[in-house]
Amino acid sequence: MKVTNPIIRGFYPDPSVCKANGKYYMVCSSFEYFPGVPLFESEDLINWKQIGHCLTRKTQVDLHEIDSSGGVFAPTIRYNNGRFYMVTTNDTYHKNFYVYTDNIYGEWSEPVFVEQDGIDPSLFFEDGKTYFMSNGSDPADNNGCIFQCEIDAATGKKLTESKPVWKGSGGRYLESPHLYHFGDWYYIMAAEGGTEYGHMVTYARAKSPYGPFEQYPANPVLTNRNLGGHQSTIQGIGHGDLVQDDQGNTFMFCLGFRQTGMWQPFHHLGREVFIVPVHWNEDGWFTAGVDGIVCKEMELDIDAKPCNYDGKYNASLDKMDAGSLRWCHLREYKEENYKFADGCLSLRGVKAGLSDISAPTFAGIRQSEFNTVLNVNVNSDAEEAGITFYLCEKHHYDLAVCNNNGKKSVILRLCIGDATQIIKEEEFAQGSEEASFRVVSTNEDYSFYAKCGDEEVFMGKAGTKYLSSEVAGGFTGTVMAMYAVNKNDNGDKWAVFSGLNWEQGI
Repeated sequence: MKVTNPIIRGFYPDPSVCKANGKYYMVCSSFEYFPGVPLFESEDLINWKQIGHCLTRKTQVDLHEIDSSGGVFAPTIRYNNGRFYMVTTNDTYHKNFYVYTDNIYGEWSEPVFVEQDGIDPSLFFEDGKTYFMSNGSDPADNNGCIFQCEIDAATGKKLTESKPVWKGSGGRYLESPHLYHFGDWYYIMAAEGGTEYGHMVTYARAKSPYGPFEQYPANPVLTNRNLGGHQSTIQGIGHGDLVQDDQGNTFMFCLGFRQTGMWQPFHHLGREVFIVPVHWNEDGWFTAGVDGIVCKEMELDIDAKPCNYDGKYNASLDKMDAGSLRWCHLREYKEENYKFADGCLSLRGVKAGLSDISAPTFAGIRQSEFNTVLNVNVNSDAEEAGITFYLCEKHHYDLAVCNNNGKKSVILRLCIGDATQIIKEEEFAQGSEEASFRVVSTNEDYSFYAKCGDEEVFMGKAGTKYLSSEVAGGFTGTVMAMYAVNKNDNGDKWAVFSGLNWEQGI
């Protein structure tokens, strides 16, 4: 069948996949967002449905006042003897840990910590042993390497000393190690080059889990680093994981991003999930993708339903209640500040605002396509309430209703690094209580409109590139959120959002 990449679109980076009980399961990074580590299920490797999160309690992950792009990095999911394991890093506190569950649709355990440094941890199970690996620097020469030890899977206690097992192919930022056993060989796969335009997947093989590992002579096995935007707007390919289907076919899942245009080296939707086939050679080496690159469209020999994204990422309050798995919140979720009823969402603002490293009242949905149209109504008594297109605390665009000394108005505010400016302010017409917002996005721009009387007013336009990682830094993607703020008043002031309809990919 014909497959269109990315297969999971928008800010779902660092994919890891495993197979269990005839189905496939995937996890992705979540950084400062809560709940942590989105969890997906698929029957055919192509069509994925989110079924939960791995980190749903504050006791599992501490995100209090962490910086943007801190928090939960690069998870790995594995299945062994009836139990699922998800291992990850809280990079803010430099701690590697895993959680586990015997019921993929239920709650996950409290964290089990492993005393090995580095990030991007992974697990490998074989012959009753549990191998734990992460990246780091070899103290002998201070060069990047992959460390490995054996642990007690029940307690996380190290059973062996952590040893460097592979130093990669020479690229910078050796990350994302995974260990596999196929046929006569153990394969170690990793990412190098940094998760930007030089990103790549490399690997090596050995007869033992501890090596010595011989690197693949044609590394990198997968990368789009030599393709300019005129050749492919898919860039940043790396951070791969392998999985085999029931027919013995092997596939690699990896991250990548779509830059906004042929000559526009910016991406603001975040790093996304891509799939490519893996082909085995007679000598035991493998290749990946189409001549080692990732294409937007490819033919894959997979027994799957036709891939159709129409409406898949659209959002509506008629379809998304408090239990929807698509909601994300900054650092914390305080249930008492959110009310869902009759197709409306009511938010009670707190002192924390969007530019604070804190936990504002924030109900977010990831942006998954360039071309979108958003409509929503806001009736607010809060000091400020509206919608934001948010990348981090220093880069966000806000269209909001403000209440100031009895005056009610709509503002468009652009926060770009250290520069913050209200572009336009429009006062409510006499007798009006509700504002209607419309935002139209393209690859390169957001256009903002507001109606707080009889006429819709154009509030302004802002470039998508200022919400990109190339400008702002970091590892996340743009999230659209409804929010409310009461910075100077702890009273019971709410904002009611209704009629939310966000069409993506129009």
